[in-house]
Amino acid sequence: MSVTTKTESVQKKSDQTVWKTVHRIVFPTDGDMDTLPLYVDFNAAQRVVATEMDVTKLSANPSESAVVAPGAQQRTDFLEGRRGLRLPAFQRVSFGTYFNAFPASYWRAHTNVSDVRLTVETEGAATVVIYRSTPRGTANRVESIPVADGAPASIELPLANFGDGGWYWFDLVAGPEPVRLVSAEWSVAEPEVFVPGTATLAVTTFNRPDYCMRHLATLAESPELLESVDRLLITDQGTQKVRDQEGFDAAAAQLGDKFTLIEQGNLGGSGGFARGMHEAVKDGRSKYVLLLDDDVLIETEGILRALNFADFTRTPTIVGGHMFNLYERSVMHSFGEQMNEYRFIWGPADNTQEGHDFAASNLRTTPWMHRRVDVDFNGWWMCMIPTSIIREIGLALPVFIKYDDAEYGIRAKAHGYTTVTLPGAAVWHMPWTEKDDTIDWQAYFHQRNRWVTGLVYSPYKKGGFLWRHSFLLDVKHLLSMQYSAVDLRLDALEDVLRGPEHLHPTILTKLPEIRSRRATFDDAKATKEVSSFPAVQRVRPPRMGKKPTAPRTIIGALGAAASAGVRQLRSIRPGALEHPEAVVAAMDARWWRLSQLDSAIVSNSDGSGAAWYKRQPANFRDMLSRSIKLHQRLLSEWDSLSEQYSRALPQFTSPEAWEETFRAASNSPQNETKKL
Repeated sequence: MSVTTKTESVQKKSDQTVWKTVHRIVFPTDGDMDTLPLYVDFNAAQRVVATEMDVTKLSANPSESAVVAPGAQQRTDFLEGRRGLRLPAFQRVSFGTYFNAFPASYWRAHTNVSDVRLTVETEGAATVVIYRSTPRGTANRVESIPVADGAPASIELPLANFGDGGWYWFDLVAGPEPVRLVSAEWSVAEPEVFVPGTATLAVTTFNRPDYCMRHLATLAESPELLESVDRLLITDQGTQKVRDQEGFDAAAAQLGDKFTLIEQGNLGGSGGFARGMHEAVKDGRSKYVLLLDDDVLIETEGILRALNFADFTRTPTIVGGHMFNLYERSVMHSFGEQMNEYRFIWGPADNTQEGHDFAASNLRTTPWMHRRVDVDFNGWWMCMIPTSIIREIGLALPVFIKYDDAEYGIRAKAHGYTTVTLPGAAVWHMPWTEKDDTIDWQAYFHQRNRWVTGLVYSPYKKGGFLWRHSFLLDVKHLLSMQYSAVDLRLDALEDVLRGPEHLHPTILTKLPEIRSRRATFDDAKATKEVSSFPAVQRVRPPRMGKKPTAPRTIIGALGAAASAGVRQLRSIRPGALEHPEAVVAAMDARWWRLSQLDSAIVSNSDGSGAAWYKRQPANFRDMLSRSIKLHQRLLSEWDSLSEQYSRALPQFTSPEAWEETFRAASNSPQNETKKL
């Protein structure tokens, strides 16, 4: 056993091996009971192995948990600061948790590291029991080592058998006397020539100045992170300025030259992040640029882990973090993102579960999470990109919002670069399940950007199922009386047909145009005053007293859609436009429900209000005809459009093209950049 020195310093053995700490055991900064299961596990269960039935069930329905562990009482009173924990006599806790277990298989797959060292320091004698898991989630006891009072104990553990998955973790066991964990950390051997990289943290914001102030405070209060950060760069594209926030001057002064504020017109997420990429590359100091959403809560240790991991990867690698639910802090929204190339639409990675709650099933009792998950891209809620990659493949797509992160991961992959979503690196963010941005103003960007990306990267002739799926979505929205969404989607297709030349010139002007057009449709006129709507008057009772239900088979869905389509051509029932026929909750607003009505009050996904949907047969006919014609034209022109967008990609993602757009978006020459 070797002796551990202070955190983040090197540790030397007689053979001159230098060990770098890459993963420290940490606890919530505020003792948050909701996040505690992500850090420490009080559950007595040590392992649960998935059966073949569990695996089959998960593959068929990823939304269901494979295993649910029995609950255990959470003890925030055990915590002592960021790294310490007090354990009463004869108590045992496990650090086989999301934030404190070591993701061995990711290090095995993407670095040349062969061993990892665990070092534990305590006050009072304790026992450390070390475990490793297999890709199937089976837990194997590896070693048990004593830790003497005030004498750090270390053990080196091999990574050779983690080819397809698996984690390392340890349990801390107190003997007859209480014990206090002083620190614990995982470290790896540095290569002979090793220069740790630093990062620029690039945040883009639109009217969320309070969150940006939180980022300023978080960075200022984390000296370990601040050492690895060249600067925090905030691109403010809103009308509610970050610089106008109370306490801004003091916070900016505290960070000094490590903070830069840029103000520009609203170019969306892609424009804001492209600015951050561009400034980091132009500055030249940073090896990495870490893209962060404005409305996230940060685990600073996760950023350090991403930096450490990236420093050891065999080749330059994009390293992203997971997204936890901001409203349910122990729930992970997605464990990995992949692109379905045939449909050309993103979704959760294979063999994973969306919305996993660690409070219900911790890491040790969640078998599917022990298999390494390989991804196509990482969302830009937290995504670290080497500046060398940016220099080679360019900046973000000029698409305002949606698909910019997915496209960049796919583009990097096409150039031979891997994206890794690293366990233990994460932020808390509002999940997309709390909103339905496919039917609001973002419907345009969902549609256009999906097609642009598909035209460049789809490996299938004529885009595979993309055009069929796109058309079916139009039909679904039309049957649901969501005419504003279809109008924007069709406008998006017309812009795709214009060719890549429209992307940069319209990025600053498209959103106002979209909002203006959308405002003319009834389904887009949401109001918070739901009581202002006329009283519901049902024109006709449901057939045989049964409410519509979701079709259970493909044949049933096709039959229901055909019947609903025929119904759209009939005249509207008398009185349906004077009084809504029903009130439909957002979660029930599905095509098979709304297509049976001539009008309905439909609530928003976020519960902030509702809109009065009204069936418009003329709109249905005109938009359906327009959709058919546009999809036919896209199909016939696919090859030429694909060639146009592919050829133009290097140009419209280039720094030169973006610089022209940045100049156009500058509020004024004198306040374009503010270095504070």
